Amino acid sequence: MKLLKTIAAMGVALSLVGPSVAADRVSIGTGGTGGLFYVIGAGMAELLNQNMPDTTARAEVTGASVENIRRVAAGQMTFGFSSSSTLYEATVAEGPFEAALDVAAMAYLYPAVLQIATIESTGIQSMSDLAGKRINLGPPGSNSAVLVQRLMEAYGVFEPGNAQFLSYTEGATALMNGTIEATVVLAGAPTAALIDLGAQRDMRLISVDEETVAPLLEQFPFYQLYEIEAGTYTGQDETVLAINDPATIFTSTTANEETVYQITKAIFDNLEELGQVHPQAAAIALETATNAPIDLHPGARRYFDEAGQ
Repeated sequence: MKLLKTIAAMGVALSLVGPSVAADRVSIGTGGTGGLFYVIGAGMAELLNQNMPDTTARAEVTGASVENIRRVAAGQMTFGFSSSSTLYEATVAEGPFEAALDVAAMAYLYPAVLQIATIESTGIQSMSDLAGKRINLGPPGSNSAVLVQRLMEAYGVFEPGNAQFLSYTEGATALMNGTIEATVVLAGAPTAALIDLGAQRDMRLISVDEETVAPLLEQFPFYQLYEIEAGTYTGQDETVLAINDPATIFTSTTANEETVYQITKAIFDNLEELGQVHPQAAAIALETATNAPIDLHPGARRYFDEAGQ
C-alpha cells in the first residue's frame, strides 16, 4: 500500500513537471543545413540556451519559409525564419497559401537583395537591355524567380522562353560560359557567387529605376528599395539600386507574450555574439528590427518599445 501511494505521488509530481518542461522547449524553423537560415538559426538557439534559464532551444532543419510558416501556425514550432514576401502572403492567403494563417512578426533580420548581374561582353547596361536576352532567374519556385519575373514584367522585358532556372552558382558559371546573358542572386550583398564571378570577369550589376518600380512596390508592399554601395564588389564604382526581400523571424499570433518577449530580448541583447556566427548575421540591428512586413507580436513589440524602437 505504501509503495502504491509513493508511485501515485510520483505520478502527480511528474504530471506537474511535464507541462513546465514542454513549455521550456523552443524549436526554431530554419531551412537546409547549408543555408543561411539554418546557420543563423543555430546561432540563435545557442543564444537562447545561454540566456534563457531552463530553456532548451534547437534549430530544426526544414524546407524554409513556406514549411516554417505552416508549422509555426500549427503550433509545431515556436518561431521560424521566412522571407518577408512569403510571410506577408501567408497572412492574406496568396501565393502558396489557400487560407490566411495566424502568424505575427518578431523582427526584420537582414536584407536579401535581388542582384542582377551581367558581364561586359554582353553589352547589357540597363533593365531595358534584358529584352530578348537569356537570363537565369534562380532555382525553380524560388523567391528570386518570382521577384525577378515581377520586376522584368514591370519593365516589359519578361519572355518565358528566355528564362533559365539554375542555382546561383550554376547561373554564374553559365554566364561566364556564354550560355546566358544575365543571372540573378537573392541574398545579402556581397554574396559568394557574385564575388567569384567578379574575380573572373568584368561584372556589372544592373540598377532598377525608382519611378519604374514604384507600382511594383505599391502592389507588393513587402518589397523594399535597397542601395548596394559602391565598392561592394570588385570593379563596382557606383551605387546600385536594387529590390530587397528581407529575411524575418516570426511566430504564431497565439504564442505566449512573455516567451516571445524573452526570446526577442535574448537575441537582440546579444547581437554582437550572434554576429560572429556569419557575416550576414552581423547585419541584424536593433535600429531596423521593426521594419517587418506584418504586425509585430505583442511580446516582440514590448521588447522593442522598451529598447526605444
